[in-house]
Amino acid sequence: RAQFIDEVAAGDGAGPAAAAAQVDAAIDRWVYYAGWSDKIAQIAGSANPVAGPYFNFSVPEPTGVVAVLAPQHSPLLGLVSVLAPVIVTGNTAVVVASQRLPLPAVTLTEVLATSDLPGGVVNLLTGRTAELAPVLAAHADVNAIDLCGADPHLAAGYETAAADNLKRVLRAPHQPQDWTHQPDPHRILAFTETKTVWHPTGM
Repeated sequence: RAQFIDEVAAGDGAGPAAAAAQVDAAIDRWVYYAGWSDKIAQIAGSANPVAGPYFNFSVPEPTGVVAVLAPQHSPLLGLVSVLAPVIVTGNTAVVVASQRLPLPAVTLTEVLATSDLPGGVVNLLTGRTAELAPVLAAHADVNAIDLCGADPHLAAGYETAAADNLKRVLRAPHQPQDWTHQPDPHRILAFTETKTVWHPTGM
């Protein structure tokens, strides 16, 4: 915790108290999204009435590999806020760290590497977002992309590249986001797909 506080304070220019508040909020954000892991199917899924001798269920399932362009101005809380909803449903993430302030993201991956998270679930890239984003947007093995940290002037080009391989896109926000606000499950659902199963009930 102390290392994260030091890195956030050094990068954002925040005082120790403000940096500590951001780190605590990031921890709470992990807890919030982890709590959805066994509830999202009940919220987003359904048992569907059908005219026939069948059970019909719709359940959310992970999209697959999700590219995440982390927010540029919130290197820890913003990063956690876009990463946690991607992996909570079973997706894997390729994360482009904040170009301005990458150090908290690097430290976070060190924490994840020694946690119970399976290897390969979170993969971090550091570098220029404008160079890495087009490759991820056009990559056929990436199933979705979160453009949160994209340059607004370049985001339309990334969307066009993603459309070529039918990639799911979560668009960049028009206004800077306040990551201290209470999150909601809609960001989780942005990276799920609905599978509907028909099962005969018997004679």
